[in-house]
Amino acid sequence: MKRVLSIQDISCLGKCSLTVALPIISAMGVETSIVPTAVLSTHTKFDHFTFRDLTNDMEGIKNHWVSEGFKFDAIYTGYLGSKEQVDIVSEYFSTFGNSHNYIVVDPAMADNGKMYTGFTKDFAITMSRLCSKADIILPNISEACFMLNRDYVGEDAPLPVIKELLTDLINLGSKYAVITGVKLPDGKLGFIGYDSSSQEFFMYGTDEVPIKSHGTGDVFASTFTGALMNDFSVFDSLKIAADFTCLCIQDTYTDPDAVDYAVNFETQIPNLLKMINNV
Repeated sequence: MKRVLSIQDISCLGKCSLTVALPIISAMGVETSIVPTAVLSTHTKFDHFTFRDLTNDMEGIKNHWVSEGFKFDAIYTGYLGSKEQVDIVSEYFSTFGNSHNYIVVDPAMADNGKMYTGFTKDFAITMSRLCSKADIILPNISEACFMLNRDYVGEDAPLPVIKELLTDLINLGSKYAVITGVKLPDGKLGFIGYDSSSQEFFMYGTDEVPIKSHGTGDVFASTFTGALMNDFSVFDSLKIAADFTCLCIQDTYTDPDAVDYAVNFETQIPNLLKMINNV
């Protein structure tokens, strides 16, 4: 059985970060190990959430794993709360990364032209250095702009602008750069990516559902990583992730009892397994 290491926070209620990564990747038949960077009572949509910083535990976890000889088929990072955590994760990459595994970075730090609470543009530059060590990076438009120290281009940025961002992102050093949440020329919502080896762009979209919700980026990145571990190509893994995320959003949109702080990913896991098993 393949093993993924996911490094991000635990929001105890809210269906994001590790409480998305663990069930989705595990359901796809992949062992999922975790390094929790913090424990929050809820995600940051809510007021007055509790927060426990676990930065001081991250080094000890790494050292123990080294002593045990553990290895990973992929390392997948999401929300990292500080520059110090980014530096520690960079050490994880150096320690456990090799030519036989994947490093996937979702630089979760901004949306709709604004940095998340507590982050600065300096943090974005630090995150760009982490992305230079990744095989695949999955920023949204806002995160791409901030990491490149560029003005925000807007959610409706035209295709040539997105392609320019991608070519600049790939110069950071990853093998693939993929911008998510892009409105495509055919009116669909999806991703546009760039493959550094073939020097080709690729894209895929699904029908846009008229709701915004927390955790969809985590659903996408987790599904993508799980599909990679099921031996799908990078593009096919991205396509599966886009299709599954769309199903989750559609389910939430049509469910009168759905919560307003996350999507119904749980109900769609049977459909995800059909996708990866070609049923």
